[in-house]
Amino acid sequence: MNKILIANRGEIAVRIIRACREMNIKTVAVYSEADRDALHTKLADEAICIGPANPKQSYLNIKNIIEAANITKADSIHPGFGFLSENAQFAKICEESHIRFIGPKSTVIDLLGNKAHSKDLMKKEGIPVIPGSDGSVSNLKEAILVCEKIGYPVLLKASAGGGGRGIRLVRSFEELETYYPIVKQEAKNAFGDDEIYIEKFLENPRHVEIQILADEHGNVIHFGERDCSIQRNHQKIIEETPSTIVDEKLRNKMGATSVKVAKLTGYTSCGTVEYLVDKNKNFYFMEMNTRIQVEHPITEMRTGIDLVKEQIRIAGGEPLRWKQKDITFRGHAIECRINAENPKKHFMPSPGRIQEMNLPGGNGVRIDTAIYNGYRIPPQYDSMIAKIITYGSNRNEAISKMRRALEETVIDGIDTNVDFLLEIMRNPNYIRGNVDTSFIEKEKISDDCR
Repeated sequence: MNKILIANRGEIAVRIIRACREMNIKTVAVYSEADRDALHTKLADEAICIGPANPKQSYLNIKNIIEAANITKADSIHPGFGFLSENAQFAKICEESHIRFIGPKSTVIDLLGNKAHSKDLMKKEGIPVIPGSDGSVSNLKEAILVCEKIGYPVLLKASAGGGGRGIRLVRSFEELETYYPIVKQEAKNAFGDDEIYIEKFLENPRHVEIQILADEHGNVIHFGERDCSIQRNHQKIIEETPSTIVDEKLRNKMGATSVKVAKLTGYTSCGTVEYLVDKNKNFYFMEMNTRIQVEHPITEMRTGIDLVKEQIRIAGGEPLRWKQKDITFRGHAIECRINAENPKKHFMPSPGRIQEMNLPGGNGVRIDTAIYNGYRIPPQYDSMIAKIITYGSNRNEAISKMRRALEETVIDGIDTNVDFLLEIMRNPNYIRGNVDTSFIEKEKISDDCR
C-alpha cells in the first residue's frame, strides 16, 4: 500500500501515523472543525476536513470519509479504535470502493459485532461462555423468564455495545422492570440498535483479554494476556501484562481458545478476545474486539513487536513472520489512561485549554498522546488525552516506574485523573495484585483521592 487515510483522531491517529512514517507509507489525516489544530493533522502528509465538530457529521460520516480517501487517492483506510472501527457497513463500503480496510472483512465484523449472536456461536462450538440468554431477548416477558432460569444478579447488555456503554446491573425483578426499557433506549441512542441480551453477573471476576494476530493465509498466533480489571463505570483505566491470576497453564489454554475463536470465524488482522475469569481460574468468553485496542502498547513493550505495523502488513496480504514458539514474553508492563475528567465529581469531563504541561520520560516510560502546550481539548469526544506506559523487569519495578511517572506529570488548565491513578498505584491491595472489576468501588479510590 502507498497511502493510508486514518479515519480517527487523537493519540491513536498519531500512533498510526508514526508507524506509517517508519514504514515509508504516506498518510492522510481527517479532522473535524474542532480538530483543525490537532496534532495528527500536523504530523500527516496531508490533512482534510470532513465536517463539523459533531462526530455524526465528521468521524462517523462514512460518505465524507470515503470522499476524502478518493480526493487524496488513499488506497487504504485505518480506522483506529472507536468511531467506525467496528462498523461492518463502513468496512463493506471500503471493500466495494476498492479501498483496503485495515481490519477484518466486513462479514467477520458483522458476525462478531453482535455480542449476543457471537456468544451463541461460541457456546455451540464448546467455548465456555457466561450463562445467559440464547441471543438477544425481544421483550420484557422473555427477559423475566431468562432471569428466573439463571438467577439474579444479571447484566442487561446492548448486543451492539462496547466501551462500557449500554450495561446495567440488575439484582431483582423490580430492577429488571425498571432497567429493561432504559437499557433498550440507551442501546438505541448509543449504537443505533436496541437489541439487548442478558448474562449472569459474576461476583468479583477478573477481566482478562488475549491479543491475537491472524493473516490471510490461515496463520493465527496469540501474544499473551492483558489484565483489564481496574475499571470505572465499566470502562478500563489501568491495564497490565502479565496478569497476576494467570499462570503458564492458564495462559496457554486461553491462548489456544483465542486462536480457535479466530479460526472459527475466519478472522484476519489484529484482534482481541475478551474473557471474565473467576476466582477458581475458570474463564468465560465475553466478546471479540475486531480492532486495535487502546491498551495494545503494553503487549508491544513485553513482546517487542509493533502490533500496528503488523496489522498494516497483514492488510497488505503479507503472511505472519512468526510461529507461536517464536513469541517470547519478558518483564512486566502497565498502562494508565490519562483522562480529562474530575474523579471527585463522578468523573465529569473537563474539556478546555492546556495552560502548562510536562509529561514524564526516562528508562522504561512510554507516552502515547496527541496533546501539547496550549492545545484546547474539545468537549465533543472521549475524555482520554494520553496513555502512560511503563515497563520493568518485574511487576514491582513497573509499578515504581508508574508512580514516578505519574508524580512527574503536570497538565494544568483542566482537571485530570492523574492523582486518582496515583492513589491506585499506592494502594496496598493493588500492589499485592488483589484486584477485580469491583476494585475501585471496594477500595473507595475516588473518595480517597486528594
